[in-house]
Amino acid sequence: MRYDISKSIAPAMPNLGKGTECIRILLSQASKDIQEPLVPMFFPILGAHISGAEFQYPDNSWKEMTGMMANLVAKSGDNKGQFAPLVEAICRDFRQHDKAEEDKYREWQKLSKTEPNNKKKTPEPQLAYWFPPIDTTKPAFIKNAIALEAQGSRTQFFNLPEVEMADQLCGGHKQVSLMFRNIYDRARAGALRATADGITGNPILRACITISSNPDSTRKFYKYELTNGTFGRMVFSYKARGERKGKIPRIGKFPDEFYEKLDAYLARLDLCKGRYIIRPLNKLIDRLAQDMATLADLADDDVMFEMSHRSLVSAWKAGCILWVLNNQTWTKAIGELVEWLVYHDIWSKMQLFADMLGQDADQLSEAQRRGPKNMLDHLPSSFNETQLEALRTSLGKSAEGTNGQLRKWLCRKFVTYSNQTGLYTKTEEYLKGDGKV
Repeated sequence: MRYDISKSIAPAMPNLGKGTECIRILLSQASKDIQEPLVPMFFPILGAHISGAEFQYPDNSWKEMTGMMANLVAKSGDNKGQFAPLVEAICRDFRQHDKAEEDKYREWQKLSKTEPNNKKKTPEPQLAYWFPPIDTTKPAFIKNAIALEAQGSRTQFFNLPEVEMADQLCGGHKQVSLMFRNIYDRARAGALRATADGITGNPILRACITISSNPDSTRKFYKYELTNGTFGRMVFSYKARGERKGKIPRIGKFPDEFYEKLDAYLARLDLCKGRYIIRPLNKLIDRLAQDMATLADLADDDVMFEMSHRSLVSAWKAGCILWVLNNQTWTKAIGELVEWLVYHDIWSKMQLFADMLGQDADQLSEAQRRGPKNMLDHLPSSFNETQLEALRTSLGKSAEGTNGQLRKWLCRKFVTYSNQTGLYTKTEEYLKGDGKV
């Protein structure tokens, strides 16, 4: 495996080579210290630009590019604010559309005031926002989803500068879990709406969401959502506090040349219609699923394995978007970025929530809080059961799980066992790197 996510240092992003030029263009307007954490945040916004297209996941299901959600987490003063102008740059066409909708409504208001009372009134136009305001309430969110479904199944995009704003959008904190899951799964709203005009629709919740927050508010907000699927559906991008530097980071100036290049890529997303199977991407995701199982076995970490399922889906969607941006052509660099997105998401989650997953924080060692540790790498070339048991205990894991872990390692051919010596020995296959984290 390419990345070690057991450390407190973030896995380094690969070079943005051929096929990732759009991401390079966006990063050109951000200071270097925030560039890598911003990359996962771009895909929900870009995905909201695709409607009328479906892609086949390796399990043979067809998925739209809606339902993508990402949360940027960094401490105050760590340049999260550079994300907002990039959002506005990508969503200039959304803003133009929404202004036209509002202008249409104002014209109707003027007309309705001048129409005689004895004549049939011009019906009120049904507004459909692509980029609704951040203070949108749940009823307005669902009403907008109804309008968007009627106007071609468009996706609405929200950029929330504070994680607590999701409570209003979802109708209260207790509703966040259900709403986020319905958005991710492209489910319907789940309830009919009664209005003065009668019962209205129950729309599919097509939405993409980005959130910015600090570590403390993030942990508090998701505290009770770590085991119900909500946590896994959200992509996290964590920026650890870096060195103290007496230099003010510079944000880009967004010249006309930047917008010209960006608009050319956004046009490719808007024009993408139909059904597609991206075979190199699906092959990569199948391989990464095996890697996640291997990592979970080496670390004996069921929580990490469960998290990885949806990390793979989110990274796969990003791969679909990159493929479209690159004129529907696959490249090695796209695959490398997709792989990094999987590991970066899991690393971010473990950095933020490792002490809240499973056991209590005071029961975990500092090493375990950082992320899944490859226990086999921390044993000698030949070792006995007692040595593994001692290592597990030092990491806060049960001694009873030692035999089960050894069986998994034997099954995966990471180790062999000698009846004569009673020792387990790492295999050549493992030592060459095929199974190493």
